[in-house]
Amino acid sequence: MPNPLQQLAAQGQSVWLDFISRELITSGELERFIREDNVTGLTSNPTIFQKAIGEGADYDAQIRELVASGVDDPNEIFLNIAVADIQHAADALLPVFERTEGADGFVSHEVAPNLAHDAAGTAAMVQRIWDMVQRPNLMVKIPATQEGIPAIRRSLRDGRNINITLIFALTRYEEVIDQYITALEERLDSGESVDVHSVASFFVSRVDTAVDKLLQEKLAADPGNALYEGLLGKAAIANAVLAYEKFEERFGATRFGRLREAGAHVQRPLWASTSAKNPNYRDVVYAEALIGRDTVDTMPPSTVDAFRDHGIVKADTARDYETAHEVMEQLTKAGIDMDAVTQELLDAGVKSFSDSYVALIREITVKVDRMHGAYIGRQQADFGSSGATVAEAIASEGSETLVSRIWARDPDVWKPGDRAHADVIRNRLGWLDVAIAMREHLPRLLALGTAVHEAGWADCVLLGMGGSSLCPEVLRTALGSAAGQPVLHVLDTTDPVAIARLTSALNPSRTGFIVASKSGGTVETLSHLAHFWEVVRAAGVPEPGSHFIAVTDPGTSLARTAQERSFREIFENPADIGGRYSALSFFGLVPAAVAGIDIEALLDRAADIRRLCAAGVPPDLNPGLVLGSLMGLLHDAGRDKVTILAPPHIDAFSLWAEQLIAESTGKEGRGIVPIGSEPIGEPGVYGNDRLFVALRLEGDAEFDRRVGALRIAGQPVVTIDMHDRLDLGAEFFRWELATAVAGAALRIDPFDEPNVQESKDNTKAVLAGYEQHRSLPAAKPAAEDHGIAVYGSDPATGGVAEALRAHLDSAQAGDYVALMAYVTPDERNLDALQSLRVAIRDSRRVATTLGFGPRFLHSTGQLHKGGPNTGVFIQITADDAEDVPIPGQPYTFSILKQAQAEGDLRSLRDHGRRVIRVHISGDLDAGLGRLREAALAVGAAR
Repeated sequence: MPNPLQQLAAQGQSVWLDFISRELITSGELERFIREDNVTGLTSNPTIFQKAIGEGADYDAQIRELVASGVDDPNEIFLNIAVADIQHAADALLPVFERTEGADGFVSHEVAPNLAHDAAGTAAMVQRIWDMVQRPNLMVKIPATQEGIPAIRRSLRDGRNINITLIFALTRYEEVIDQYITALEERLDSGESVDVHSVASFFVSRVDTAVDKLLQEKLAADPGNALYEGLLGKAAIANAVLAYEKFEERFGATRFGRLREAGAHVQRPLWASTSAKNPNYRDVVYAEALIGRDTVDTMPPSTVDAFRDHGIVKADTARDYETAHEVMEQLTKAGIDMDAVTQELLDAGVKSFSDSYVALIREITVKVDRMHGAYIGRQQADFGSSGATVAEAIASEGSETLVSRIWARDPDVWKPGDRAHADVIRNRLGWLDVAIAMREHLPRLLALGTAVHEAGWADCVLLGMGGSSLCPEVLRTALGSAAGQPVLHVLDTTDPVAIARLTSALNPSRTGFIVASKSGGTVETLSHLAHFWEVVRAAGVPEPGSHFIAVTDPGTSLARTAQERSFREIFENPADIGGRYSALSFFGLVPAAVAGIDIEALLDRAADIRRLCAAGVPPDLNPGLVLGSLMGLLHDAGRDKVTILAPPHIDAFSLWAEQLIAESTGKEGRGIVPIGSEPIGEPGVYGNDRLFVALRLEGDAEFDRRVGALRIAGQPVVTIDMHDRLDLGAEFFRWELATAVAGAALRIDPFDEPNVQESKDNTKAVLAGYEQHRSLPAAKPAAEDHGIAVYGSDPATGGVAEALRAHLDSAQAGDYVALMAYVTPDERNLDALQSLRVAIRDSRRVATTLGFGPRFLHSTGQLHKGGPNTGVFIQITADDAEDVPIPGQPYTFSILKQAQAEGDLRSLRDHGRRVIRVHISGDLDAGLGRLREAALAVGAAR
């Protein structure tokens, strides 16, 4: 005797299985359902897939294969996984499809729930799923939202089999029927086949869940009310029965008759959510009450088992129209607004599937991360007394769309409607893909490393400024050079003493030079080139060009010079990458390759975290989005000093990040003030304007103690645990995306630098004056003693200490003090200047920055002029102990450095900044020591 499931077929109803998993297919269980229980179709949804993928390892092998093939977006991984399952299920049901001549045997797959309110996106996704699955018995599910309606019609018009899901309201069901009939009429009128299949998924038990809750609330206020009690558990079936009534009316009418004669199929009602949610109800109550011809009941496995065991089959139970109308009238009398109920259920259904989809993508993201970089959980935020949260931060940045818009290269993320900025932005987003794009250049880069080793290079000097020099400096100090490879030096100064020292330490015949300039016209870099070209030529080195490598944008004057002089290599970088975002491009990789650093590992680490920063990753798992959102949120809360803490061997990274953040965000009177390489102090020396970000490596207990003390004191601290120093590849990308996100929060263009040119123009003017008069501008000091002169302040009767005190007294809470030192950038001077900045910070409780000139002009210089007027600037200059000529120029390196200092001073004054110049004559060590003593003295006197 046929079991109850098999008996349903005789009543014209199909049973579909509301479940899918890899195990269901591979174990033969699906075939058993088909063979023994007359299951003739299958439906899936995000919740089902979430459970299948998240619980167990059935899909791990395919995930590994997809990632290995370059598919790293978790949305794409899911789509590929789902398509494979849908294809296998469709193949299992194909005999049913063929036996019923295409009337049954369908497998349904849903478009991504985040498209529920996107008609165009839904239609496009339907087509994509159809193209990927390539099975005739596929149905694509579209939710019956208002925006989904046009996508339903378009997809049906295109001849796709469509399952319209999440139908609760009778009015919406009528719209769905109308779209189906209209689409078929359009196909018929244009001479196309009307052999298209569709089901309308009408959800059942959720209606009782919602209505019963309202009735129980009424009973709580009016116990024993017979009307309310009599309606419990009645609304769902009545609602569905009236839907079946409308089905029979519409598809029995004359309008559809024309289509029927042409071979069209009715759009069958599909009863979804037919498992009883209320344990007090019979578990098969909905399945038993909704039996009707040309219908489908999709049941989860538990309901299939229950109906097989004790389901009662009676003909046409779905035609109890009189009772259904009576129930609806009674519900109205009871004050139940079914329109409101069904709309709330639709909204909740969309949200539920969307939440499941987000959770599903989270599961995939975590699986992928564990297989590769294991970066999830390595960035932790402690918000201290700031009161911020990750959820608040990412919500404030519109995280649901922000990252996808960044990946889509949408310039309106930063400057909505600004066409001038849009052109700049579109040509500055190549950094998003450069870690992947550079992989094809690995053979050339690795060959370069081999070639310079074979050429016997003992040293290699990187000549560059800003974005061309800071990444190589990070890699040089953190990773060094491999055995047998040249020692890498970075020259980003015009200080003649530093240039002379380096020159004397090199053997020109065994030294190479990397000339790096995006624009090809950087004055410092071209001056370096002129100097060292002459050094190599004067040493009698044959073919001096073979000792030089150029890294620049296509078509620059540097590229032409390199061609004319027969440089060993010319690397033309992608032009759509700004200098400060170029770490993972040729600007960072060429010097790294020469030094023998593992550039493939650097790119792999960058690719790992790039995968986590993709558009489809849940926002709270996206490390770049979270960090950038926190920077933006806390900036708005007054914590605009992002203080980067790092152990000594990777401390140079903070200087790279300093340039990235300062030059990207410091404009239009706004900006995040990055604090790099500031020694960690005890908690009491800090104000309430900081966000600390600590890069952590295992094995530095003192670093951990100091960072922990800040956390205990209530300071907001983001901790990033690095696997090892090669994780710097990941950090470059993390911070680039974070800065772009922070730029969106500040509503600025993070890819331009509108104020940098000012100091350059001023420098040119000073040099022009020097050429004419053979002297630099002179000014009268406001105070002078012991070889120190102060310029730019009011005359101070108390000497240098008084002038310094008056200047530092202008620093208020939330300000920062910037030391801009045009002195030789060596360890001795760095230690003295660090001691000075710590004295100022600790005595004043203000943030401090320190930059050697002219390096900082290509780093924090943009922030100084274009950012908020919260800086108190101290320019430090000194007499040069020696000088070096610049071949082909009427000025020397010393004159150039002095002109740069004067040019920047003028620019700061033009912007109304609080700035003084302190010049030290004679003994620089003694002068810096006296400045520190003065800073401590004026701090103690406050």
